[in-house]
Amino acid sequence: MSDRGQLKVLVVDDDVAVARLLASLLERQGWSRPAIVETGAEALAAAGEVDLILLDYHLPDTTGLDLLPAIRARSARPAIVVITAHGSETLAAGALRAGADDYLVKDGSLPELLPQVLERVRRNQALREALAAAERDLVHAERLNAIGEMNVTLHHAVNNPLMAASAELELLETGEALTGEQREGLAAIKAALQQIRQIVERARSLKHARTAEYTEGVRMIDLSRRTQPMPVDRGRALVALPEEDTARVVGSLLRHAGFRVERVAAMGSLASACDDPDVALVLIAGTDGSAGSDPLGGFTPCPPSRRRATVVAFVAGDGAAARAAGADLVVTLPFDPGTFTSDLLAAMPN
Repeated sequence: MSDRGQLKVLVVDDDVAVARLLASLLERQGWSRPAIVETGAEALAAAGEVDLILLDYHLPDTTGLDLLPAIRARSARPAIVVITAHGSETLAAGALRAGADDYLVKDGSLPELLPQVLERVRRNQALREALAAAERDLVHAERLNAIGEMNVTLHHAVNNPLMAASAELELLETGEALTGEQREGLAAIKAALQQIRQIVERARSLKHARTAEYTEGVRMIDLSRRTQPMPVDRGRALVALPEEDTARVVGSLLRHAGFRVERVAAMGSLASACDDPDVALVLIAGTDGSAGSDPLGGFTPCPPSRRRATVVAFVAGDGAAARAAGADLVVTLPFDPGTFTSDLLAAMPN
């Protein structure tokens, strides 16, 4: 999910006054002007073209809960917030089980809570998209590893007989009794061997997994293209985040920004960060400092006179305690992967 102003929003409510109120609140918070429909049938028809749906529970032709599975069954999966005039824990639980991302009640708190709920939904959706991208990066890395292993085998199995064949060909070319036709044949063989040698060399240095179509329905590794240049090396990033999905997304974003990412299992492993000039970032799971908890989760930053690495604390809630304890940047959970990299680079020394 990108910036809120670029997202397409759909309001599904047959109460014109409420629909206009929701539209006004959205625009006031920087969201794009939503489309408005009144029935479930109209909502289902428009669902594939939007990023976010504000879905009323009571509709003229169906209910929001009955409509949710039909929307979720489509390939496009917009974020959905169910809104109803009659809230209850049972209804809220039912909406979430049916696939809603969140739930709101039409009462006096709606103008205050709607922006908070929508921002939380937007961030969670962005995190899911970033996690999917991180999973694709993982698959890509596994493919590259498999390609590397295949290349070792290929180089060993093909290169040795290739060199032997080339040597034999050189001996044949020195023969004086060869006819012109034979010499042309040897030249063609030599060119073919040289082409094989070039292909083996390309495969040996291959660092991408892009494919090209060989025939209809059959694809092959594209050896005609080289790997894309990597961004500038920004140094090592030590990631001490216990939550696996968050760590995977953060690692993917950092690698795309040019950092060398290292997962750290124990906080004690971060002690050397002060003295290692190659460590540019330390990312930890912080706290809000309540109930006597350590705001930086047990990590002690280097004194300012020795600090080289930028300390980033991920905190659910107020990050004031983490900042006071020495964090250079506090990232509020759920964090926004769309702004994470730019915020991080801005917090680092030039």
